[in-house]
Amino acid sequence: MALLEIKNLVKNYGEVTALNGIDLSVKKGEVVVILGPSGCGKSTLLRCINGLEEIKSGELTLQNYGKLGKDISWVEVRQHIGMVFQSYELFSHMSVIDNILLGPMKVQKRKREEVEKQADELLKRVGLYDRKNAYPRELSGGQKQRIAIVRSLCMNPEIMLFDEVTAALDPEMVREVLDVILNLAKEGMTMLIVTHEMGFARQVADRIVFMDKGEIIEQDIPEYFFTNPKTDRAKAFLNILNYESRGTDYEQNI
Repeated sequence: MALLEIKNLVKNYGEVTALNGIDLSVKKGEVVVILGPSGCGKSTLLRCINGLEEIKSGELTLQNYGKLGKDISWVEVRQHIGMVFQSYELFSHMSVIDNILLGPMKVQKRKREEVEKQADELLKRVGLYDRKNAYPRELSGGQKQRIAIVRSLCMNPEIMLFDEVTAALDPEMVREVLDVILNLAKEGMTMLIVTHEMGFARQVADRIVFMDKGEIIEQDIPEYFFTNPKTDRAKAFLNILNYESRGTDYEQNI
């Protein structure tokens, strides 16, 4: 059984269909990278999985918990499915450690000592333990994004969703964030990742899901998708992005 099962998911914005009958299964420990042109529904799909968008029809099922929004409330869903956004969503008036501790302590009712110990370990892993008592205004974009990842991980999610987490970063800051996600993949974290970083997608993904106009057009392992895409739409997309040169540049630095 899949850890996450999506069946015939439909999402509309007025008369515009953003997602048109999405079927997708994600296994435990699998890294699925979702690619496609802007406006194809990638981010909307992640937001539906996390309950941030109301769906028109279809079902989302999480193993051991049942149908999302029905058998399990969306508040509880977000404790099992973490999400990191393009914008960092850190509270500017709170220190790094207080930003991290807020969710586990308020929502999960965990003790500060326990959560802070976990937060310290995660901050060390992402190279930011020395910024524990800093404020968001004192951090670079890449540092803020790594803090946002740590904050989500402290909720002990079973699945992580990443929505264009490097899109707002300067090029030199992209690598530090992608390396954190790559390490999570190596540790077996189940992830759905929306990105335009083709080299990173090729490196981290177990499976590529290509979307266009609210539908899944093609799925394959990275090796086949990037070297021999089956559909003309995927071929055109990859040609426009000139993925070969970008992918080579990233992989040489891994």
